[in-house]
Amino acid sequence: MLGSLLKQIVSGLAEIPPEVIEEYYKHKRVAGGRRPRLSEIKTMLQTVSASQRTFICVDALDECVAEHRQVVLKSLREILEKSPGVRLFLTGRSYIRGEVQSLLAEAAMFMEIKPNKGDIVTYILAKLEEDTNKDAMNAGLRKDILARVPDMVSGMYVREKTLGSPPW
Repeated sequence: MLGSLLKQIVSGLAEIPPEVIEEYYKHKRVAGGRRPRLSEIKTMLQTVSASQRTFICVDALDECVAEHRQVVLKSLREILEKSPGVRLFLTGRSYIRGEVQSLLAEAAMFMEIKPNKGDIVTYILAKLEEDTNKDAMNAGLRKDILARVPDMVSGMYVREKTLGSPPW
């Protein structure tokens, strides 16, 4: 995930920092090429974001495997500590709030986002209409889905980094 973030940030730069170019060629020279290590990716992310405002958005962080999520959050914290121009926007279901708070507590602001029940019903109806196996659904099952699923959708939390707040 962090490698992908680095690629996206670098692709938007007018000029790539020489340190990042050097690191790229260093890895390319290795037989068969080698991907950068996590520590190298973090350093490059810090380099490209140190001199400019950088927005990092990670959606559905809860879908990341728990042990990988810990690595991502710790890495983002390290990047924030050394790059005050970085702003994070993270989303995820409420059960990861504790992890985010423990690793990014000083800079975390949380906002609960709950979907509108009518929007959920509209979405479910649209998906049911797209079903290619119409015989698999009877009226009772359809009614049960529309009655239960909208109430089961859990809230999501957003971690927002605002201007003027601490670097991490």
